[in-house]
Amino acid sequence: MTQEQQLKLQAFVDGELPESDAREIAAWTARDREATALLGELRHTRQALKGFEPARLVPESREFYWSKIKREIERSAPAPAPAKVSPFRVLRRILVPIGAVAALAIIGIFTVRQLGSGNVHPVQVNAVLADAGAAYTYRDDAQSMTVVWLSYPAEKKLAQSPSADTLPAK
Repeated sequence: MTQEQQLKLQAFVDGELPESDAREIAAWTARDREATALLGELRHTRQALKGFEPARLVPESREFYWSKIKREIERSAPAPAPAKVSPFRVLRRILVPIGAVAALAIIGIFTVRQLGSGNVHPVQVNAVLADAGAAYTYRDDAQSMTVVWLSYPAEKKLAQSPSADTLPAK
């Protein structure tokens, strides 16, 4: 026998079942010996308990009576105490956003400085040696400028001569 069937038998003994269910339980107990034995046990237990506890009639309906009890319990229950806020928690709520903003500001300043110094393009110097001498190229993209320096062997001879007076006339 299942627990649900046992509970239905208990409800039958207590008179809590609707008429159609009560007829089904009566027919079932007539066929089943185990159900008949449990029904007899429940009736004897009910009779034994009846003499120990006086019956009390409640003037209100059952639902109203239990709702009154529930309201009284809720009313007498202590209200939840407001949560205590520690000074550390208040400081954390204030300082964490301020710290985050300060960190972002510092990162932004360093980034702007790096970008500001990064705008200078590297200087390119190319040295090309030729038979006649050397040519040097200087390119500066930041100034949009290119300079080419040509060195001729004649200049080297002038730099090696003892005086500029000895230059040949043209």
